[in-house]
Amino acid sequence: MAASAPAGKPPAAVGGEGKEMSDGAGSRMGVAGALSLSVTSSVAIVICNKYLISTLGFFFATTLTSWHLMVTFFTLYVAQRLRFFEPKPIDARTVISFGLLNGISIGLLNLCLGFNSVGFYQMTKLAIIPFTVVLETIFLNKKFSQSIKASLMVLLVGVGIASVTDLQLNLLGSIIAALTIAATCVGQILTNQIQRRLKVSSTQLLYQSSPYQSAVLLVTGPFVDKLLTKRDVFAFNYTVEVVAFIALSCSIAVCVNFSTFLVIGTTSPVTYQVLGHLKTCLVLSFGYIILKDPFSARNVAGILIAIFGMGLYSYYSVAESRKKTEAAISLPVAAQMIEKDSAPLLGAKGSPRPENKSEDSFDYMPRTAKSAFTGR
Repeated sequence: MAASAPAGKPPAAVGGEGKEMSDGAGSRMGVAGALSLSVTSSVAIVICNKYLISTLGFFFATTLTSWHLMVTFFTLYVAQRLRFFEPKPIDARTVISFGLLNGISIGLLNLCLGFNSVGFYQMTKLAIIPFTVVLETIFLNKKFSQSIKASLMVLLVGVGIASVTDLQLNLLGSIIAALTIAATCVGQILTNQIQRRLKVSSTQLLYQSSPYQSAVLLVTGPFVDKLLTKRDVFAFNYTVEVVAFIALSCSIAVCVNFSTFLVIGTTSPVTYQVLGHLKTCLVLSFGYIILKDPFSARNVAGILIAIFGMGLYSYYSVAESRKKTEAAISLPVAAQMIEKDSAPLLGAKGSPRPENKSEDSFDYMPRTAKSAFTGR
């Protein structure tokens, strides 16, 4: 004899709730996999690139990043030809603007490091989180609880203690740092918004935009690198070992670029930045333990505070996400659809996008303008 449904709840609702729970578990597994891939590949590429710079003397970060993106595109091209994923067209203005913006932000990150002290560069990266929170609050009406804000503050304090050394300021470096923060934040927010609003996967978006990101850096990379290093990338002595490590770096970069889009698309830009600071702590710890880099009690204390802040952020994020999921399950389907369709895009208000168009559109791209090389 079949068990009866609970009082007040039709049998279909029970099945629907079970499906929601199953989908939720699968989604959490996917997010955990994306986070793990991002951390592993980013730490691996930092180690590889550190060997390229410190041991082999290959200092051309921007040019190397352009090769990363070019190899990523060709890898995805082969993957889609083998039908590992189905490419989805996005209107040209959207993908070109997005690709150029991300290419510019990568170049600005390298310029920021070149024209500022290491300490000021670390402060610039720390500023990305609060600036992202401000932008999402203003333009996307996103709400951040006091618990989330407090945990982010603990995280930033810890990373600052662990990594920030000197804070030498100069006008040009400060201007570049401000542009870097703006371009990086907007680029990461758009990475999340495009995937959600246009219903494209991280693979589809990366495949469409990587040629334009690579093009920007292929053209500007040699000039930026020469400006920063006083060396010519074309005059470098490319030994077999150098070429082998460049190839290894490009191979790892495919995972870095893919996991970056995947993490931002499945979580949020703020979560991705938190993950980036976890990578920083892991790289610092790797240097202290394996490479015997000099460290002090302040560095250790900063890493421990940062890890504590990440733990708090994860705890509160999961708790709030669970509450939202439970609330969404209890809402009628029609109400969920209305809420989903009414979500603003960078403050823009418009009718829902027709689903039967042969090409997706993204009409609210801001006109304002990461670096795989640094694992961020």
